[in-house]
Amino acid sequence: MKIVMLEPLAVNNEIINDLYKGLIEDNHELVVYDSVTSDTNELIERAKDADALIIANNPLPGEVINSLDKLKFISVAFTGVDHIDLAACSNKGIKVSNAAGYSNQAVAELVIGMIISKLRNIVECNIATRKGLTKEGLVGFELSGKTVGIVGTGAIGLRVAELLKAFGCRLLGYSRSKSKAGEELGIEYVSLEELLKASDIVTLHTPLTEETRHLINGDNIKLMKETAILVNCARGPVVDIEALAKALKEKRIAGAAIDVFEIEPPLPTDHVLFDAKTALLTPHVAFATDESMVRRAKIAFNNVYAWLEGDQINKIL
Repeated sequence: MKIVMLEPLAVNNEIINDLYKGLIEDNHELVVYDSVTSDTNELIERAKDADALIIANNPLPGEVINSLDKLKFISVAFTGVDHIDLAACSNKGIKVSNAAGYSNQAVAELVIGMIISKLRNIVECNIATRKGLTKEGLVGFELSGKTVGIVGTGAIGLRVAELLKAFGCRLLGYSRSKSKAGEELGIEYVSLEELLKASDIVTLHTPLTEETRHLINGDNIKLMKETAILVNCARGPVVDIEALAKALKEKRIAGAAIDVFEIEPPLPTDHVLFDAKTALLTPHVAFATDESMVRRAKIAFNNVYAWLEGDQINKIL
């Protein structure tokens, strides 16, 4: 079998060499690319004759997938798979697995860091100190005792809830189905409307689907407290960015912490959120720690080994 790793996985070569050792011992061919390309023709050239692909979060459009006659399996070193044309995969009978769970801790920790940074004005305090200023106007708030609404209580949402519980927060949840583990943590499940009205902090942890696209929009942002903070480390289009920017500029909510956008960074210099002074922005980094990168590389290769043995783990299609 020919396995092609279409893009680097952000781990050192020693780890990759160790992970594919078994493939070489079993006489499979592995081709590894150490650069990212979004050029359709280049992707087709790289992937031609591949039986299996390993990719991360670089888009894999239908035009590429439809051109690959031998392709049978894609291992995605990422949790979300909306950057892949799954309809094309389904039509061609191509199996798809993801790297579920690799970044749960990394994302959850950044969410907590963002919340505390917004509550305690950490970025602003750093700037003020360097300018020789004082704490004037920068006295913040404690996380303890705050009501936090968690939208989506899957694995990451539950890990965030565990950390928030340690801070003494009241936990509200909105999800397609109630989680027994969430209820045991003390999450009170309510409607989205109730959650937005009652929460001091709203943090999003839903996948991107047609149902969740612009789940947070101009209409329901109006339900939030003027003192509330919105955190999105899930998928960018879950939030209507234009509506959020407008709400921040009009001070209808106190702030936002955003790691994901409608496009992948780098963002254009005239991005609508750049004028929103109360928005804390990071370049889609929530999933990215040394530990999580190693974890996802191992999962991505384990997906391939399982598939070669006639099994499929972390199944998407």
